Amino acid sequence: MTQTPTHPQAHAQITIPAKHPMVTVLGSSDSLLRVIEKAFPSADIHVRGNEISAVGDATEVALVQRLFDEMLLVLRTGQPMTEDAVERSVAMLRASGSAANGDAEGETPAEVLTQNILSNRGRTIRPKTLNQKRYVDAIDKHTIVFGIGPAGTGKTYLAMAKAVQALQSKQVTRIILTRPAVEAGERLGFLPGTLYEKIDPYLRPLYDALHDMLDPESIPRLMAAGTIEVAPLAYMRGRTLNDAFIILDEAQNTSAEQMKMFLTRLGFDSKIVITGDVTQVDLPSGTKSGLRQVQEILEGVDDVHFSRLTSQDVVRHKLVGRIVDAYEQYDSRQDHEGRRGRNGK
Repeated sequence: MTQTPTHPQAHAQITIPAKHPMVTVLGSSDSLLRVIEKAFPSADIHVRGNEISAVGDATEVALVQRLFDEMLLVLRTGQPMTEDAVERSVAMLRASGSAANGDAEGETPAEVLTQNILSNRGRTIRPKTLNQKRYVDAIDKHTIVFGIGPAGTGKTYLAMAKAVQALQSKQVTRIILTRPAVEAGERLGFLPGTLYEKIDPYLRPLYDALHDMLDPESIPRLMAAGTIEVAPLAYMRGRTLNDAFIILDEAQNTSAEQMKMFLTRLGFDSKIVITGDVTQVDLPSGTKSGLRQVQEILEGVDDVHFSRLTSQDVVRHKLVGRIVDAYEQYDSRQDHEGRRGRNGK
């Protein structure tokens, strides 16, 4: 007895224009094709000349066709496709929920992958996931933006790229980068050495990112002129920051009082981006994280936006995303067991 297929079958034929060599679409030694075949195991994909055919489940085949359309749009801009870009494109298409209509808000993988923020020394900084694109777009649209998510999601790096872009396009006259020196209890006077030597370990990640985005020889000159300022959060008290792009990094390590102090530094023609990971709080026991509390206070306030990134937005080594997920699952189990213990079950 022949069984009727559960899902309707479909066939798609994709013709690759002659101006795109097949190696740019399929990858060196078919590396991109293998990624696509792994992502769509229920679709049979065959290549003959410049023709690609896909046969299988109708929904999957439609996604395969859409994927190649998006890849061609990216290639048309002169940007190469990579295995990582293909994997992220597949994830975005699946998340969109509709192979025909794409994302409800209109973002497509090609739009995400070709949005350039900043170029320096032949290197272009751009979002790599849909959430990253929405985060970057929110920075353009809102005065205060919170980027909340685990390590490796690009929340600080992309914010700094937007800051440098704003400075270069004269939207602001200075960049201020700050983070709490929580490991020293912000009592920097008790540490040995000059002020620079005291604060350097806490601010080094911000300097490293700056070196990716600006010519290294220009950074000391910009800092000497006050165009770029890198300072611990404690040094923001009592100031009003006008015409500036201000980034508060590692904000999960601010107290509630510090967060309020920082937010009220906002001056005219300025923009604030606050980044942090609420699962990595290093504050002393009993001190509530200002980043956790501010979500309850400012959610829904006009011109304040919360962008939440997840392990799916991690752009470091693939293993980092899996590590983040594993820790989240562990924390969830611990919370569940703790509740059971308190309930006497």
